[in-house]
Amino acid sequence: MSRTEQDFLGQREIADDIYYGVQTIRGKENFHITGIPMNQEPYFVKALGYVKKAAAMANRDLGAIDAKVADAIILGCDRVIAGDMMDQFVTDFIQGGAGTSTNMNANEVIANLALESLGFKKGEYQHVSPNDHVNYGQSTNDTYPTAFRLALILRLESYMTALRQLQEAFFTKGREFDRVLKMGRTHLQDAVPMSLGAEFRGWGTTIGEEVDRISEARALLREINLGATAIGTSVTAAVGYPKLAVRHLSALTGVDFILAGDLVEATSDTGAYVQLSGVLKRTASKLTKICNDIRLLASGPRAGFNEINLPQLQPGSSIMPGKVNPVIPEVVNQTSFLVIGLDTTVTLAASAGQLQLNVMEPVISFALFFSIRTMERAVNSLRENCVVGITANEEHTRNMVLNSLGIVTVLKPLLGYKQCAEIAREGYKSGKSLHQIVVVERKLLTQEKWDEMFSFERLINPDLIG
Repeated sequence: MSRTEQDFLGQREIADDIYYGVQTIRGKENFHITGIPMNQEPYFVKALGYVKKAAAMANRDLGAIDAKVADAIILGCDRVIAGDMMDQFVTDFIQGGAGTSTNMNANEVIANLALESLGFKKGEYQHVSPNDHVNYGQSTNDTYPTAFRLALILRLESYMTALRQLQEAFFTKGREFDRVLKMGRTHLQDAVPMSLGAEFRGWGTTIGEEVDRISEARALLREINLGATAIGTSVTAAVGYPKLAVRHLSALTGVDFILAGDLVEATSDTGAYVQLSGVLKRTASKLTKICNDIRLLASGPRAGFNEINLPQLQPGSSIMPGKVNPVIPEVVNQTSFLVIGLDTTVTLAASAGQLQLNVMEPVISFALFFSIRTMERAVNSLRENCVVGITANEEHTRNMVLNSLGIVTVLKPLLGYKQCAEIAREGYKSGKSLHQIVVVERKLLTQEKWDEMFSFERLINPDLIG
């Protein structure tokens, strides 16, 4: 069974079990760039449903479209929001037309759902039209970015949760390793002692900062241009529609949306996306640093730092028996590099706007959603498959501290910088331990004073290392 649909370019035969129509089919045929259809980002599809529902409610309230038609459209939107029609959203993420194919995909699916609820057949658009009813008082240029922003707000919630959970995992390890003495390093050289717990707590703190920055960037997404229509002049929209549609969208979603004060500016502006992308890049940079640290601390096990042990997940070599690699930090690093590269995509696309519209929003949406989705998975994997299973080699880390020449810094308040530098130089040239030089040979400290100065508490107390 099939039906015939027509647009101003001609007729197309459409299988009768398909809810989208002729314009969606053209978009599907023209744009097969990523191979990733819109239904792979469920939040975007649901957001389109919310936007179309808010529009129908506003148009019904204003008498712009018949109440019976509007109510049928609203029922169709509810099915889209519920996820019932996910497989019907088939347009590629990256497309020409600034998202028109995706907007029409939503209009056609919702129109045909409305037609069915009214007892008509799919494609009988004289009763409920994708353009004249579902899209009344709208343009791709205001509905697509509004849905995009709502989808980002929804998607970021689970990502922020993943970051909070990673932060708490680091804090948990920080408490577990609070009494594990280790050597701090700068320039990859011995510096001064610290606790392993402090190192893990530092990672938790820096991840927590990212949650705050994402929250700030997400707030910028609440300003929308719904009702701007084509270029910000609200052409074809009913009087009062923009404010009413935004009010309905806020009530439906629980998100306190703000109608942009300058709809012309808002219709072409993509600054909020650049801001969010920059925050994602910032987090990726921090995760790269953390994963590099984890890989260094776990290096070895016999010929490296060997301060911590990572969960052993899989054989690490096809030629070297028994080798195990830090595969989770490695894959998180690679994900971070991808996100950093996609930030460049967002920057270039945002700068490519011309006059009253930026037609590059589809690639911005692809870059941001792909970044958030992959980062969320990477963060969860880092927590579940790596951090929670890390153990410390406490005796080894303590021995490295006591055998290091870097701990001479602890003696600086007693012996002075010059004498400590001479002692360190002698140790470096002779290979002797600091204890051998200071206590046994030069007798600059008694054993009791040495034990006092190099107790765990004194070693990690910064007041004694100034």
